[in-house]
This record gives sequence, C-alpha cells and structure tokens, in this order.
Amino acid sequence: MINYRSLRVALLGGGTVGAQVARILLEHRDELTSRIGATLDLVGIAVRDLKAPRSADLPKELFTTDAESLILGSDIVIEVMGGLEPARTYILQALNSGADVVTANKALLANHGPELFAAAEQVGAQLYFEAAVAGAIPIIRPLRDSLAGDRVNRVMGIVNGTTNYILDAMDATGSSFDDALAVATELGYAEADPTADVDAFDAAQKVAILAGLAFHTHVPLDKVHREGIRSVTGQTVDFARKAGYVVKLLAIAERVTDPDTGEEGVSARVYPALISREHPLAAVRKANNAVFVEAEAAGSLMFYGAGAGGPETASAIMGDVVSAARRHVIGGPGQAESSYATIPVLPISHITTRYHVTLSVADQPGALAAVANVFSTHGVSVELVEQGVLGTEAVQEAEETTATLVIGTHAALESDLASTVTALSQLDAVRSVVSVLRIEGA
Repeated sequence: MINYRSLRVALLGGGTVGAQVARILLEHRDELTSRIGATLDLVGIAVRDLKAPRSADLPKELFTTDAESLILGSDIVIEVMGGLEPARTYILQALNSGADVVTANKALLANHGPELFAAAEQVGAQLYFEAAVAGAIPIIRPLRDSLAGDRVNRVMGIVNGTTNYILDAMDATGSSFDDALAVATELGYAEADPTADVDAFDAAQKVAILAGLAFHTHVPLDKVHREGIRSVTGQTVDFARKAGYVVKLLAIAERVTDPDTGEEGVSARVYPALISREHPLAAVRKANNAVFVEAEAAGSLMFYGAGAGGPETASAIMGDVVSAARRHVIGGPGQAESSYATIPVLPISHITTRYHVTLSVADQPGALAAVANVFSTHGVSVELVEQGVLGTEAVQEAEETTATLVIGTHAALESDLASTVTALSQLDAVRSVVSVLRIEGA
C-alpha cells in the first residue's frame, strides 16, 4: 500500500462555486490522489456566515469564519469569495506563508495583479487563475504557456455570458433589451443588479488580464476603454441583421501603432460591435463565451465553451489545484510571470477601425450630399450607403418625412470617425444619430 503525502487545502468561500469545488475534492479524493501522487485534504471552508444556506450537502465541521487560521499551515489556498477585500489580504497572507493560491477573482487580478504576482515570486509560490476569465474555457494557460514563444497580435472575444445571452435573444427573437434582460435574470444568467455585466465592468476586468498575458505588459484597468450594451436597441440589431452582421459585446486587446510617434502600443477595449455573420464569433450563442487569438506563428485560434456556472468554473479551478499539487510533489519554485515589457497602453482614439452609422435625416434634396461632405471633410472614406423611410410613428413625431441612412465606412482612425459623428449630429439635415457601432473581425 502506497503511503501518499498529504497536502492541506483551504477553501475561502462557500458559495455556488466554492460548494462545487468542495464537492469535487471530497467525492473524487481517491481519483485525484492517483493523478497527483499526493492526497488533497480539504481542511476547512472559510465563510462569512455559518448559518447561510448552502447549495451542497457538505460536512458542517468544515465551515469556519476564521479564514486566517485556516490559511496558516495550508499548502494550497483556493479563493472563490470574490471582491477586493478581504480577498487581497487573505491571498497575500497565503502567498507570504509559502502556499500556492488558486483564484477565480478577476476583479482582484485586474486591480492588484502585479502586487500579487510580485508577492508570489518573492517566496517562490505560485498564483493560478485559469478560472478568472471565461469560466471552463482554457485560455489563461494557452496564453501564458503554450503561446509564450509566439508573438500574439490580437485577442478578441466574448467573455461575458449575460450580455451575450441578451444580445443573442435580441437577434434571434426580436426581443427588446429590457425583455431579454428580464429573461436572463429569471434564468439566473443576470444578477438582480446587472450593472457589472451590461455596463461591461466584468468584461473590462477580463480583457485587462488577457492583454497583460498576451503582450507581457501591465494593462491598468483604468486604461481599458469600456462601453456597455444599454444603448443597443432592437432597431440597431435589426439594421445589423439586414446588413449581414450580428451585434456582440467584444473584448479586444491588440498591438497598434501610435499614429503620433509610429511606436508600437497596446489597445484594450470593450464595446458592442458588429461582426460578420461568417466570423466564428458570430456563432457563439446564448450564454457561451469564446476567445479568438491571432498569433504570428500559430495563426488564428479559437477557444469556445461555457463562460460561467458553478460546475464549469469549478472545473477550471480544479485544473489549477492539480497543477499546484503536482508542483508540491515534484518540488521547486513556482513559475514566475513573464518579465513585463514597457509597451504603452494607447487611448481608443489611436486605434483604426470601421464604423456603421445609422442616421435619421430629413427626406429632402441635398441631405445625402451634406452628409457625404461631412465624411469627406474629416477624411473618412464611405464604403456603403443604404437609404430607407422610417415607420409612421417616427414620421409623425418629426412632423415631416424622415429617411434613414445607414452608412458603412472604410477603416480610419477612431479619432477621425468620432469627430465625424459629432459633426453629423450638428448637421441641419440630420434629425438624430440613431446608432453608431464599430465593425470588427473583418
């Protein structure tokens, strides 16, 4: 009979994900032991309230409110409590004690990642975070390890399941934003307060992490351009469908050239954008996630799957736990993060993109010419123009015949495109700028 070494595992957080992690550790203990060559012993689960209802039937003696005592003496600490504090303090305590840490805390990594990685490197510990981005999809390890010798030029993905569910429902069924959000809330995809999702805070945190890994440079969260999906209307989605596009909330990190200096920089941004229905990301339905990576040698790669959920996130966490445990068995220091490059993070005004602009204009001679002149004046080339007449309701409100102009542009600097839209909104012939969406993935 083999006498396996015992590794003490502390779990911080007993919510939906924490309960699933605990269940796997307890139910698959023997199988995990054979894979690792050591036994994973769950020594406790730190929670804020011992009386709170639990989603899994776990031994009551495992629960404690004394997280600090639980951390001390543990070999591996799993943090799934979320938030910035006390999670940051607990993770630093764990790392400073020499324990490896596994976390799913994207907000903490986006805000305090360099501090945590530095603490881990100082003591030779390891900080794992596969579950922090895109749930069960393995994207952290491919960027950090598999593509470490390649040059990644762009990462573009759908990294928030709630917003993808809403936009997919609007596209597939014609639902309004409010109706689609209500269904997403009822199904548990959206929180009672959906701000973090629909206003793209969640996606911004994730793209900051992905950008740091892809380009080996620190991307502060406040340098990530962020736009949510509240402004996306059914009319916008309908126009996009007719033009052969689908609206997706895209998280994008890419290498760009600074138009002022000619030097290389990094752009990290999140916004609703149009993407061709022929692009692989257009087929990502419901609450699923997908990340599209473009690298010089590897070419185009896409990672697809469930982006959230207790079992799915627990799967990613347990992959990291097994990696941490194997490191303890083999021995040696943790794998340090890549040396950070000094690539500047550029503002969104410096990117090159395309626009899809929908205007409500007075249906009168000269209106189209006036609009075209604005584009020409700002150096933006027009690729296509489609014209139609608004419905009766819009006509009555304006008390005049009003037409819609749908204009697609060629690639241009974001700053030029933005100033074009500003000038259009001030044009006498333009009654309103109905929608402005960028076109990506072309």
